[in-house]
Amino acid sequence: MSTTTTEELPATTLLRFATAGSVDDGKSTLVGRLLHDSKSVLADQLEAVRRASAGRGQDSPDLALLTDGLRAEREQGITIDVAYRYFATPRRRFILADTPGHVQYTRNMVTGASTAELTVILVDARNGVVEQTRRHAAIAALLRVPHVVLAVNKMDLVGHRESVFAAIAEEFTAYATELGIPEVTAIPISALHGDNVVEPSATMDWYGGPTVLEHLETVSVSHDLAHCHARLPVQYVIRPQTAEHPDYRGYAGQIAAGTFRVGDEVTVLPSGRTTRISGIDLLGRPVDVAWTPQSVTVLLEDDLDVSRGDLIVPSKDAPATTQDVEATVCHLADQPLTVGHRVLLKHGTRTVKAIVKDIPSRLTLDDLSLHPHPGRLVANDIGRVKIRTAEPLPADSYADSRRTGSFILIDPSDGATLTAGMVGESFASPEPVKDTADDDGWDF
Repeated sequence: MSTTTTEELPATTLLRFATAGSVDDGKSTLVGRLLHDSKSVLADQLEAVRRASAGRGQDSPDLALLTDGLRAEREQGITIDVAYRYFATPRRRFILADTPGHVQYTRNMVTGASTAELTVILVDARNGVVEQTRRHAAIAALLRVPHVVLAVNKMDLVGHRESVFAAIAEEFTAYATELGIPEVTAIPISALHGDNVVEPSATMDWYGGPTVLEHLETVSVSHDLAHCHARLPVQYVIRPQTAEHPDYRGYAGQIAAGTFRVGDEVTVLPSGRTTRISGIDLLGRPVDVAWTPQSVTVLLEDDLDVSRGDLIVPSKDAPATTQDVEATVCHLADQPLTVGHRVLLKHGTRTVKAIVKDIPSRLTLDDLSLHPHPGRLVANDIGRVKIRTAEPLPADSYADSRRTGSFILIDPSDGATLTAGMVGESFASPEPVKDTADDDGWDF
C-alpha cells in the first residue's frame, strides 16, 4: 500500500461564503446537501438527522437539519440564526454561513456576509426574483462581496425547463449589474435531489456549467492583502518592566491589511506623530517583515503616546482623519436610528462618542431609488448617514478596504449593536446634501 507524505498533499486555500435567499427557498437543504454529498458529515450526525426526520414522519433524512440546530428552527422548519459550518474537500477548505430568509432576520445576513468572499443567493424557480432576493443582492453589493452565485433551486418543480431558469437568471443579472456586482454565476439546481449541487444533473443536460461545489472549489479568491494599504490597529500595549526587559514597550495587534517592515517610517493616528519601526516580534521571536493577518508586536524608535485604539500606518500612505463620517449603513436594531441619535462608533479597536447629524436618504430596493431625508431608519433599512464623532477618526473608504472602512454604531445605554456601516460611497450614492444647519448646540 502506498502512503502519501505531508509534503505530497496539495496545498488548499480557504473560501468564506454565505447563503441567502427568501423563506423556503431551500438554503439549509442546499448546505446540508453540500455537506452530505461531499462526505463532510459524521456518521453520528447523519444518524441524529435520520432519527429527527423519522420522528417528523419523513421517509428520508431532512438534510436541512444539519444546519438548523436550534429547537425553534427545527420545530418551525426555518432558519433563525446564522449557522456556521466548516468543511473541506481535497481542493479547498470552506467556512460557510447559512443565513435566515425572513425579512426580520435580514440583519443576520449582514453578519454572515460581512467577511464572505462569495455569496450564494437562492431563488425558488416557481417564484423567481422576489423582494427579499433583491434585498440580499443589495446587501452583497454594499458589502463588496466579490462573487455572487445565483442558485435557481427547485428546478424539479418546474419540469427542469431551461426557459424558466434563463428568465430568472436574466432578471437577476440585470438587477445585479445596476448594483455594481462584478460577477454573477447562475446555476440551476435541485437541492432536495442533489442536481448540480455536488454532482451534475442527469435531468438538465441543457446546462453545461459547473456544479455549485465545483464553482466553490475553483472560483478565484485572492487572500493577498499584503499589497493593500498597511494598517495595524493597536489592541494592547505590552510593557513588562522586568529585569530581563526593563525598557520594552511594544504595541500589539493583528495587521488588518498590508505589510510592515523594520525601518519603515510610520505615523500613529489620530495623533499624527511620526517615527520608525525598530523591531517586530512574531510568536515570541523577532522578524524583519510581517503582513496581514498576522498578530504581531511592533516596537518604535521613539517613545510616543500610543494606546489601544490608535492606528499605525505608513507615513506615505496614511488615511485622512476626520470627525465627519459619511457612510452607507444597514440598520440592525429594532430601535430606530434617528437624526440626533447619540451613539458609540466602533472602528477597528477604537470606540468614540458620536452623533447622527443627518440621514440624507433611504434606499428603496424595488427600483433602487432614494427616499430623501426619511428622518430615521428602522430595522433592515439601508440608507446614507452623516455622523459627527467626538474625536478624529482615521477611516479608509470601504471600497478600498473592507477591514478598515467598516464600523458599527452601538447604543451607549446597553451596548447593543444598532447599525453596520461602510464608509464612503455606496452602489447608489445620493447627491451630496449640503448641511446648512448651524452647528451651535453640538457638544463636540
